[in-house]
Amino acid sequence: MAFESLSEKLLGAFKRLRGKGKVTEADVREGMREIKLALLEADVNFKVVKDFVAKVTERAVGIEVLESLTPGQQIVKIVNEELTALMGGSHAKINTAPKPPTVVMMTGLQGAGKTTTAAKLGGLMKKQGKRPLLVACDVYRPAAALQLEVVGGKLGIPVYQIEGSKQPVEISKSAVAHALKNGNDLVIIDTAGRLHIDDALMQELQDVKAAVAVTETLLVVDAMTGQDAVRVAQTFNERLDVDGIILTKLDGDARGGAALSARAVTRKPIKFIGTGEKLEDLEPFHPERMASRILGMGDVLSLIEKAEAAFDEKQAEALEKKLRTQQFDLNDFLDQLEQMKNMGPIENMLGMLPGVNAKALAGARIDEKKMARVEAVIKSMTRKERENPSILNSGRKRRVALGSGTGVQDVNALLKQFEQMKTMFKQFGGMKKGGRGKTRFPFA
Repeated sequence: MAFESLSEKLLGAFKRLRGKGKVTEADVREGMREIKLALLEADVNFKVVKDFVAKVTERAVGIEVLESLTPGQQIVKIVNEELTALMGGSHAKINTAPKPPTVVMMTGLQGAGKTTTAAKLGGLMKKQGKRPLLVACDVYRPAAALQLEVVGGKLGIPVYQIEGSKQPVEISKSAVAHALKNGNDLVIIDTAGRLHIDDALMQELQDVKAAVAVTETLLVVDAMTGQDAVRVAQTFNERLDVDGIILTKLDGDARGGAALSARAVTRKPIKFIGTGEKLEDLEPFHPERMASRILGMGDVLSLIEKAEAAFDEKQAEALEKKLRTQQFDLNDFLDQLEQMKNMGPIENMLGMLPGVNAKALAGARIDEKKMARVEAVIKSMTRKERENPSILNSGRKRRVALGSGTGVQDVNALLKQFEQMKTMFKQFGGMKKGGRGKTRFPFA
């Protein structure tokens, strides 16, 4: 995951500062030197690092910090605030047209994941009640339109294209007219990319932008390309005046520097981040939450939002009643495992909890083969056995194992896991969201 190494090094620097009863200006400057090296190693732009360290140092060597009872914690607080400001301060939403449709143009180099990201964005907006239309305007890359059709089809989003046309402007204008006629309030244009930036590419994008009065120009940048991502963002912004950035492949072995540099260099917000290969793996970017995760403080709000998106509210309410009356059974257990699977890799979820070492969780994920075995075991039980697992004696266990193509040890392992999950659900039962009080953590 991105930021892993940066997070580890920053936490090391803070640990040394926190371990001192009193911090001197020399201690702060030594700590800042370590932070500077950590940021540079994470591929953050040199000028961005220099400005960031200067701001933090200026605040950290103040009397109110050095003479406070907890100077180490005060410095962490300052770094958190400055890191949040560096990445934009607060979440920036997509601009919407005063009169539909809102037209979003996706731009970027070839290989950044633009086509898939266009579909992911459409899927995210569809969940928010929009009626998106995807437009195939990459007329050069072989099978680009087909790729968009495939991913659009998986999300139930229509795709507009003019077969045989090599005119992106013509396709875009026709697509907007089609959207007006068919009630699509969001048009997402997937444009062509290149392996490098050239005048022909930029002119084509400028022509499309002028022809259809684009509401929002989003630049898709591959976070894996490090410093090159910053150069690409800067050039595209100078030529197209982009409204925001989408960073893709943050789930890979990216050092994270692009995320910290792109906004600082372009002064344009990072609006979304790609966190995986699945079509639901696109998230709004919250600078304050990302800063908190980098500094090991967790991101409980994002964890709750992920859970609420994955878990059915009516099912959650029914489950809560069952837990209160001790009626939770193996049918419910299977439902919960399926929904937890929808939340993504376990290390991503646990990495959002304060104080959890994300690096130690590398490779921790729900094993789909194990899930299939669990499903087979449960489905080999009778209705009475699922509702009351305590009646499963040795003879019944052998029958279930035989019926599911597993062993008795697998049945025993499942029953043990079931008891553990019941205990976990009870512990989560009182968690609430935000200040509204009524929305419970969805699997409790």
